[in-house]
Amino acid sequence: MDELEEIRRRRLMEIQAQKQRELEELQRQQELQKQIEAQKKAILRTILEPEARERLSRVKLAHPEIAEAVENQLIALAQSGRLKTKISDEMLKEILKRALPKRREPKIIRK
Repeated sequence: MDELEEIRRRRLMEIQAQKQRELEELQRQQELQKQIEAQKKAILRTILEPEARERLSRVKLAHPEIAEAVENQLIALAQSGRLKTKISDEMLKEILKRALPKRREPKIIRK
């Protein structure tokens, strides 16, 4: 009986240690994600005029995946040195027009 109890105790300790390692890894990943987001925000602050930044944050609420793609594209352009001026609200509107899916007019079918 004591041997079985010892095996159970060891197995429980192994499971607890594994769970602790998983939790620590998750915390590291979350911290890394926070750092990446902070860096993205800092870069966007430098390349977007305030109105454009505000517009992009509103787009992010409605279309997070599109806003993320536009952010990444703008950051890549900035890091490669291809952005010479800050992105204005008008410029961002044009970028978003190309990125947002085309809206279809609803069809009314009469029978």
